[in-house]
Amino acid sequence: MAPYFLRNLIPRREKRAEGRPLLEVIASLTWIQWGHFWSGWLAWTCDAIDFFSVSLSVTRLQEQFGRSTHDITTAITLTLLFRSVGAVVFGIISDRYGRKWPLVANLLLVAILELGSGFVQTFKEFLAVRSLFGIAMGGIWGLAASTSLENLPVEVRGLASGILQQGYAVGYLLAAVINLTLVPETAETWRSLFWTGSGISAFAAAIRLALPESEVFIRAKAAERARGDSTANKTRVFLHETGQMLKRHWLLCIYAVLLMTGFNFLSHGSQDLYPTYLTNAKLFSDHNATVATIIGNCGAIAGGAIAGWVSQYIGRRLTIIIFVCLIGVFIPLWILPTSFSALAAGAFCIQFGVQGAWGVIPIQLAEISPPAFRATFPGVAYQLGNMVSSASAQIEATGAANLHTTIIDKDGNPKVVSDYATVQGILIGVVAAFVLFITIIGPENYGSHFEKSKAAFEEGAGADEIAEEERRDMEQGSPESGSRPTSIRVMDEKRSTPEPV
Repeated sequence: MAPYFLRNLIPRREKRAEGRPLLEVIASLTWIQWGHFWSGWLAWTCDAIDFFSVSLSVTRLQEQFGRSTHDITTAITLTLLFRSVGAVVFGIISDRYGRKWPLVANLLLVAILELGSGFVQTFKEFLAVRSLFGIAMGGIWGLAASTSLENLPVEVRGLASGILQQGYAVGYLLAAVINLTLVPETAETWRSLFWTGSGISAFAAAIRLALPESEVFIRAKAAERARGDSTANKTRVFLHETGQMLKRHWLLCIYAVLLMTGFNFLSHGSQDLYPTYLTNAKLFSDHNATVATIIGNCGAIAGGAIAGWVSQYIGRRLTIIIFVCLIGVFIPLWILPTSFSALAAGAFCIQFGVQGAWGVIPIQLAEISPPAFRATFPGVAYQLGNMVSSASAQIEATGAANLHTTIIDKDGNPKVVSDYATVQGILIGVVAAFVLFITIIGPENYGSHFEKSKAAFEEGAGADEIAEEERRDMEQGSPESGSRPTSIRVMDEKRSTPEPV
């Protein structure tokens, strides 16, 4: 008999058949639900603009500070290292107090530090600001994903997950467009890219400020006020339930970090030094390298949206497996050609696979997370994976500095260059194999109604209990869910699903 994790790759037919048709669900969404989703998407887009401002400015930063590529990528490494701190701080605050104000504060802090990045005068100042920036950036993903997904019906969350995650690709694309158009036309060059990113982040904070708190927290806070619980008591309960969650789900925490380590190596290994790879190893102009980056991000956007939609029908893990296999197929097209058209096609295809697999991650993590901690758990797992993979750009830069190849330049002369192509191809191939393995052996809780769980400051949240008023309603049954209510069935299935090996 096949192992459980293989038999469970595709959700059961009755599970996939639950719910209303996708278009009917989309048509039923309220303006508030749309607002919550797009505010989370915009926050994640801002995160990408801010992060990739460094990747797109490596050459100009080298000239500004008189440093090597390896030294400049230290800023990328430090940003990724400190993001886990932000994920813990902002995730805990969000699960304890709500989604709205922590995300507003987080975005304003990002805007301030991004603005400051454009005013630094020395390399040490730049590294210091980018380190602080990493803390601010670390909180964005968990808060944005929870805000977007918990306010949507379960039937649309797969598609929403893919679109949400590709806010990152849209942010990279916007940063590339700004770098292509605005930066060369201004005397401040790279600084104008950072200042523009700061303004967009401030705008995103204003959008979230105009929207109400998530319905989950409005309901939970109303229930707590009715019971007369004090703030001190809620904090005591929150700390207790956090301990219970960690005791109950420690193995799941380790699994999630391993999964996100592989995924972050995939994305950063294929993106962070891609413009540098094209200019140094393929001798492209900065303009053509930026255009190829834009084309690659178009592939990412398409892949993420399609994968998220597909995962609603064939399951989360199987969708990831299919798109990771596509990565392996397209690696040769990504690194072997020398012409612009072929390499741009390779960029489109590889990012279609990488970000297609990534498009399933927000909903996969949200569904397997302890439901009351779906800002902290996914956010911290994501950023701890980021921390482990933080040196990916430096690994590639160091490997390329010690591995050389000879190519023919545009004048027909041979030229020795750093072999970024081979280094990136090996790294992505190995990481893709790891992601396949860790995905296959992992859990899946397809169709989880995590919005019905208790908030983290309610007793029983650490044991994945649902709110009492929801329990009473569902124990009575409902016509559309049959004799056993959906959330009860989901909880039973979750308890029967073994932890990852």
